[in-house]
Amino acid sequence: MNKNTILFILILALVVLVGAVAYFAVNKTTEAPAVVIDSFDLCVASGYPVMESYPRQCRTPDGKNLAEDIGNEIEKTDMIKIDNPRPNQTVQSPLLIEGEARGNWYFEASFPIKLFDGDGNLLVIGIAQAQSDWMATDFVPFKVELNFAHPATREGTLVLKKNNPSGLPEHADELRVPVKFIQSPSEMMKVKVYFNNSELDPEFSCNKVFAVEREVPRTQTVARAALNELLKGTTQNETNEGFFTSLNTGVNIQSLTIENGTAKIDFDDRLEFQVGGSCRVSTIRTQITETLTQFPTVDNVIISINGRTEDILQP
Repeated sequence: MNKNTILFILILALVVLVGAVAYFAVNKTTEAPAVVIDSFDLCVASGYPVMESYPRQCRTPDGKNLAEDIGNEIEKTDMIKIDNPRPNQTVQSPLLIEGEARGNWYFEASFPIKLFDGDGNLLVIGIAQAQSDWMATDFVPFKVELNFAHPATREGTLVLKKNNPSGLPEHADELRVPVKFIQSPSEMMKVKVYFNNSELDPEFSCNKVFAVEREVPRTQTVARAALNELLKGTTQNETNEGFFTSLNTGVNIQSLTIENGTAKIDFDDRLEFQVGGSCRVSTIRTQITETLTQFPTVDNVIISINGRTEDILQP
C-alpha cells in the first residue's frame, strides 16, 4: 500500500470521526426535554389511570396524584349549587344553566352570571332568575340560558356572582365553574338514556323503561356522561311524547367506578329523598341499571348512597 493510499484512508477516517462527533453533539443539544406531568389534563392525556373520586384524580407512575380542577364548588356548596353545567363539562351555545342558591345569594329574585373564554375575555353576561320565592334562607332553584359566539379557546370559566347591590367587597361572593367548549361536531357522541313512558306503557310496569337518544360531548367517561343526562330528566319534547322520570331532581353522582364488568355508582341522599313505594323504587333502579348496561364494559350495577348499599331505596 503506497503512501497516497494510506494518507487517503487516514483523512477519510478523520472525516468520519469528526462527522460522528458532530452528529452526536447536535442530537444531544436538540434532544427533547422530558415532559413534566404537573396537571390532571396532562396526566390523562398521557394515558395514566383516573380514579373516579370527586374531584377526579389521575395517578402518575411516580405515585403523584393530580386532582382535576373543579373551581371552588366544594367551598361554596353551602351557598350555591350548580346542576348544569357541571365542572369541566363540554358546552356550546345556547347554554342552559340550572341550580339552586340560598335566598341571600339573590337580590330582587336574580343574580348575574358571566362566561369567560380561556384568555379571560368576557363572552356573555346573563341574569339568573329564581324559580320560586327567593325571600328565604333555604335553597331556591334558578335558571338562565346564555347565547354566545363560538370562542377561540378550548376552555373557559363560568362565574355565578352573588347579587351585591351595596357594591361593598365584604358582601361579594362568586362560584367559579371551569368548562370546555365544543370545537367541532365530531366532538359529539350519542348515548341512550332510559325513562318511563305513559304512552308506550300505559299500565306503568315497575321495571319497564324506554330509551331516548341524547347527543353529548365526546368523552372517555361515557358512562358518567350518560348518567348525567339521565339525572337531567326529560326534555320538553320527550315529555310531550309521554316520557317521564321517577328520579328526583338535583341528584348528584359522588363516584363511579367500572371494574371487571361491575359498575359501582354512589349518589348523594337526594336519590332517595321522599321516595316511597316499591314500584317507584324498582323503576329508579331500572332506569339507572339500563342506562349503564348499554355499555359493553358493564354487566352488573351496584347502587349506593353515601357509601351505603344495604338499606337504600326502601319501599
